[in-house]
Amino acid sequence: MTSEKDTADGLSMLKGLEVSAVSFVRDYVELHFDGPVLRCLSNPFGVHDGHEWHFPASGSLDLMHRYIGETVDGWKEKPEQMLVLHFGAHRFTVPLDDDSSLGPESAHLVGVDERGNTSPLGGMWIW
Repeated sequence: MTSEKDTADGLSMLKGLEVSAVSFVRDYVELHFDGPVLRCLSNPFGVHDGHEWHFPASGSLDLMHRYIGETVDGWKEKPEQMLVLHFGAHRFTVPLDDDSSLGPESAHLVGVDERGNTSPLGGMWIW
């Protein structure tokens, strides 16, 4: 796990970026930001337009697609508890606690290289 300062640097990179894709990869979810990628290895949950969702529950995939085009306007991290991205009135939460994690890690954030391509050379943060 990286230090709190390090994760703040990574999360700050997302502020002002728009979600360009929501990807479902077998048993985890990725949020793409035209470069950076947030990989959610524990099951995310949130609220969009007042509708609560919890992956992989019925209806969650449809609600999660609604984040495409939304812009990150803030974030909050509670180490070993949760990571929350704010999109106006919408929230996207990745649980970081041991009971929610499906393995030794709960999330990865992969930055971008000097050309703007997704690459750990641009930083990689692990929770």
